[in-house]
Formats: sequence, structure tokens, C-alpha cells
Amino acid sequence: MGVFNFLRGPDINQGVKEYGETGGALLLDVRTPQEYRAGHIPGSKNIPLQELDRISAAAGGKNVPLFVYCRSGARSRQAVSTLQHMGYQHVKNIGGISAYTGKVEIV
Repeated sequence: MGVFNFLRGPDINQGVKEYGETGGALLLDVRTPQEYRAGHIPGSKNIPLQELDRISAAAGGKNVPLFVYCRSGARSRQAVSTLQHMGYQHVKNIGGISAYTGKVEIV
């Protein structure tokens, strides 16, 4: 482990893999609808950071595992904090799509 490893954000590729291995999980994209339409990870749901109060319709319960991403990892970090304050138990910031190496969907 290098001295500066703590400066690196989460690995979105590993996070997406973990999401795929977690039954009943929700992959949450907290970018704007325009950003989402321009390219998102297949299977993700778009609920912008400013609209997280709508999460209950998508999640179905506070015990649902949530894997959260945005463009760079900053908004997803904020979203994780907000969701935890809302009472969600299993929330993980997986980082930014800018580092994602898998396929993306464009709407």
C-alpha cells in the first residue's frame, strides 16, 4: 500500500462488479438527467442528487443495498451522506463514471 493510496477515490469498476454480485441491490446514478442520457451504466437508476427524496419509490426499503455513482465521485459522496441521514443502512459510494471502463448506455 503506497503512501498516497488514501488520495484515490473508490474504484467504480470494482463497485459495479460488487453491485452485480449483491442480490436485490440498486445502482444509483445521482447525476443530472442530461448527463444520464449522455451515457450511464446499464441497469442504473437516475435520481439526481437534488431529488434524493424520491429514493423510496426506487429502493423500496431502507435495507436495500445502494451503490451510488456520479461523474467524478463528489456528488455520490454527498448522496451517500444524505442517504445515510435518511436512514438507509447499506449505502456505498463507488465513485465516478469518468473512470468506468465497461459499456455505457446512451438514451
